[in-house]
Amino acid sequence: MTWVTLVIVAGLAEYLVFALLVARARHTYGVHAPATTGHPMFERYMRVHQNTMEQLVVFIPALWLFSMYMSAKVGALLGLVFIASRALYAVTYVSDPRTRTAGIASTGVVLIVLLGGAAIGAVKSLFE
Repeated sequence: MTWVTLVIVAGLAEYLVFALLVARARHTYGVHAPATTGHPMFERYMRVHQNTMEQLVVFIPALWLFSMYMSAKVGALLGLVFIASRALYAVTYVSDPRTRTAGIASTGVVLIVLLGGAAIGAVKSLFE
């Protein structure tokens, strides 16, 4: 589970990087707190950060449960795919929100696999 823990730490670090990008965008585009709207480019950074937080709520417990019931190594690898998918989502969403499909789709696939695997593994454990 050490690899899983390190992947979770990496995912949270990525989230903090996105927070720093929001702070920088606030400064760059003159959107002062507590405002959450303003310049369209600021809003893109803000949305990437917000959407990533929404995904982490599912990702972290799903990764942990998948890793407990199925495979920690596979879970860690899926976690790395999730992190890469969030980075792809961030880059494409900031450049042009219409191009975010690959990042958001791959994020969704990873979450479905993690949740599905966790559920299957938990049910299997009931009969062992």
